[in-house]
Amino acid sequence: MPELPEVEVSRRGIAPWLTNQIISKVIVRQPKLRWPVPEQIQQACGQRVRQVNRRAKYLLIELDKGTIVLHLGMSGKLRVVDAALAPIKHDHIDIVLESGKCLRLNDARRFGACLWLSQGEQSVLLSNLGPEPLTDAFDDSRLYSLSRGRAGAVKNFIMDNANVVGVGNIYANEALFMAGIDPRRAAGKVSEKRYVKLSQAIREVLAKAIEQGGTTLKDFTQSDGNPGYFKQHLRVYGRAGDTCERCDGTIKSVVIGQRNTFYCPQCQR
Repeated sequence: MPELPEVEVSRRGIAPWLTNQIISKVIVRQPKLRWPVPEQIQQACGQRVRQVNRRAKYLLIELDKGTIVLHLGMSGKLRVVDAALAPIKHDHIDIVLESGKCLRLNDARRFGACLWLSQGEQSVLLSNLGPEPLTDAFDDSRLYSLSRGRAGAVKNFIMDNANVVGVGNIYANEALFMAGIDPRRAAGKVSEKRYVKLSQAIREVLAKAIEQGGTTLKDFTQSDGNPGYFKQHLRVYGRAGDTCERCDGTIKSVVIGQRNTFYCPQCQR
């Protein structure tokens, strides 16, 4: 599933091709995605793309009067291709530009989304989200303040988008390892000093992943590319049974909140 770094790399990949371009038409081949693609999406036709933003894992294509909201779900991919290029299997939506290019959404599992917000309309999907982790709104005191009295696992706590957005399973594992915190520990039992370290680790692991993903930006113009996913060095995620890079311990795996969780029992307390 694309997480925040993958979605941010997607944004950076498509933005230069869309910004200041006029949408000539929107082709919907499959309207049954995670939510039905609304007929109002056709209001985008004739409008200019002002900017491409991101909020959590939602991509926001801001137009003169309205916004196209895209979500990649579990398997979604975006490519910028010639509008005349024949679609392949699972190419569900084309946002066609007057330049002759189009933004094409491919989504094999159809858990992604393409929605429409009229000018001034607020979406319930965006209204209750916490701060972006790579902005000043996510300060070192936030997680500690919100965690008091919380009995649930700290890993689930930092994955809650109401507390901070975009810390998906992979990066939660990696940040907790960097901070030396056992993912099973109750969120309310983690000290303020350790939350400061965890907040810094969250910022570091996400920023590093985005930087690593920058090498894939060229893929957004390849018809057979796989943009949004990129190789990166993971220190604990998916490494159960391997030797810890920090000590001579063995990486363990446990299920927390129905998600596979990886940690080093010697390094993380």
